[in-house]
Amino acid sequence: MILVTGGAGFIGSNFVLDWLAQTDEPVVNLDKLTYAGNPENFASLANDSRHHFVHGDICDRELVASLLRQYQPRAILHFAAESHVDRSIHGPADFVRTNVDGTFSLLEAARAYRATLAEDAHFRFLHVSTDEVFGTLGKDDAPFSEATPYAPNSPYSASKAASDHLVRAWHHTYGMDVVTGNCSNNYGPLQFPEKLIPLIIANALAGKALPIYGDGMQVRDWLYVGDHCSALRRVLADGRAGETYNIGGWNEKANIDVVHTLCDLLDELAPAAKSYRQQITFVKDRPGHDRRYAIDARKIERELGWKPAETFDTGMRKTVQWYLSNQDWVSKVQSGDYLKWLERHYGQRNEGKA
Repeated sequence: MILVTGGAGFIGSNFVLDWLAQTDEPVVNLDKLTYAGNPENFASLANDSRHHFVHGDICDRELVASLLRQYQPRAILHFAAESHVDRSIHGPADFVRTNVDGTFSLLEAARAYRATLAEDAHFRFLHVSTDEVFGTLGKDDAPFSEATPYAPNSPYSASKAASDHLVRAWHHTYGMDVVTGNCSNNYGPLQFPEKLIPLIIANALAGKALPIYGDGMQVRDWLYVGDHCSALRRVLADGRAGETYNIGGWNEKANIDVVHTLCDLLDELAPAAKSYRQQITFVKDRPGHDRRYAIDARKIERELGWKPAETFDTGMRKTVQWYLSNQDWVSKVQSGDYLKWLERHYGQRNEGKA
């Protein structure tokens, strides 16, 4: 048995689905179901006795303690986080509460639980983090390695950096078996449509503007979410206690190039009267926008034998095909808080057909 936090979110739900497709080991799925937590992500598991969903908050230490006592998991995989940089700029308090206070509460519950187990029992805490904790890179700088100093530039990345430090401290101070994965930009099925790739797909199909920050030359490393899931399974199984592992896709791309790729795929798979590229619109850049992220993922390949299976082209094609085939899912999540956020942030409402 494993306990997954944030298993109704984008990466967490992909992990849960992938895990149960790979193994019969049951999963306790704890999620608060905030705006980006969607129980429809695991609707296919409704009759699966291996999946135990619990609606709750990682800051509720008593709830977490009761779940640990009841299910006796061999590991916690901590995905739960507020994760959108733009939202952190508008409302940083939620990010501190979930990412810092929530991680602290979870670690303390895990430490108390570990103390009840036999001395030789194996219990592991896997913390899912981000490359954004390292700050920004210049055009010719070497990619982030596990030894890169932390230099977060947004409330989101600062809160994730704080959580990383807590996890490290609980290993060195209390001897907890922890491992951390710092991943690059994930993309793929089930991603909430405020992030770049699903937002561009939805707006393109609706005939709306495709908003690009600044000059669109911000560079990110793009990691297909299925590859991230396989990496985390390797880290959980064989990662060294106390270590961090950078998980990247070896796909550095400027945002504008990502959007051009999406437009070209949509021109092929869902052609309109004109190329979707004509809907591209440049908007004012966001404050403190990091210029470049790049991941050096050689350590996880060297130590654990992991490398991504998808190229940028194959992963993007799978992603576009998934969204085209799951328009009902997209339509259902494009309501309520999401619409209010779009109106506030981009000055638009997504009222057209998605």
